[in-house]
Amino acid sequence: MKALITGGAGFIGSALARHVVRNLEGSAAVVDCLTYAGHLSSLAPIADSPRFQFMKIDICDLSAMEAAIRQYQPTVVFHLAAESHVDRSIADAAAFINTNLVGTYNVLEASRRYWDTLNDPEREAFRVVHVSTDEVYGSLDATGLFREDTPYDPRSPYSASKAGADHLASAWRHTYGLPVVISNCSNNYGPYQLPEKLIPLMILNGLHGAKLPVYGDGKNVRDWLYVTDHVEALCLIAERGEPGRSYNVGGRNERTNIEIVNAVCSLLDRLSPAETARASLIEYVADRPGHDRRYAIDASRLEGELGWRAKETFDTGIEKTVQWYLDNEAWWGPLRSAGVGVNRLGLGAATKGSQ
Repeated sequence: MKALITGGAGFIGSALARHVVRNLEGSAAVVDCLTYAGHLSSLAPIADSPRFQFMKIDICDLSAMEAAIRQYQPTVVFHLAAESHVDRSIADAAAFINTNLVGTYNVLEASRRYWDTLNDPEREAFRVVHVSTDEVYGSLDATGLFREDTPYDPRSPYSASKAGADHLASAWRHTYGLPVVISNCSNNYGPYQLPEKLIPLMILNGLHGAKLPVYGDGKNVRDWLYVTDHVEALCLIAERGEPGRSYNVGGRNERTNIEIVNAVCSLLDRLSPAETARASLIEYVADRPGHDRRYAIDASRLEGELGWRAKETFDTGIEKTVQWYLDNEAWWGPLRSAGVGVNRLGLGAATKGSQ
């Protein structure tokens, strides 16, 4: 595999790059413009590999994307570059429209122009894997699962921009024949995730004796997917997925937010004891505007057609995650000191806009 990974200095993208280089013995070129979400420190484990290279490029620059793909000549383009935090999308939707829609057009078009130059065997082997989210499907009631044929019903600026990007990817397949495969994943967690996301935020706040803010009643449900399981699925989709099809990637690990927070508290109390139980730090706060109640993925197509299975249960994955943050302050310490994850995003902007 010769992979070009957009957004490859981010959480999932860096995990994918590390997996391709270290476990598949493939090569990876990371394309990233290093916004708040991209950090070269996440790529440090493979930085010295001759099979890795980094290109500081903004996907909103079409000519730069074209040049990068033409120069690297990948066998697969993994498109992960995106604005991805719902709270940030509530505060500043414009960045999500630009990156997730215009940027996706650029990646697709640059890939198409390169694909058009290939000979027949190379064209047959080439793939674009467009990585998306289950949030495009909207919200579920207490029962049911998101399937690949579930109608799109995005509820936030983030999910709306990703839904639009999915439609662009599908259109480039149907209109131009570009061999695009779409994946829609559930909530990821694991090492190298930014401290503003739920699980690392709870871990680091708990370590520092800070309040653990839980939105609303804490009973919003998500299906949790360990990031290593996700990137293994993406590589399988690139190798064996059928162009024009989409594949849902989920861990079959539904948990309410308060269950997540309590699990983190229990692990911190065991692995890094403090004078006061961490659960005493839990504080219920005003809910996120438009907070979807439940997401749950049906990964039967991926499991049945491609033979993928999530290796981590939530219990094994969350313990590995907590232990990683305990062991890697050198990575998250500078981010925490810079204020990442310290202040809540999104609520003030949405409240102001609704007055």
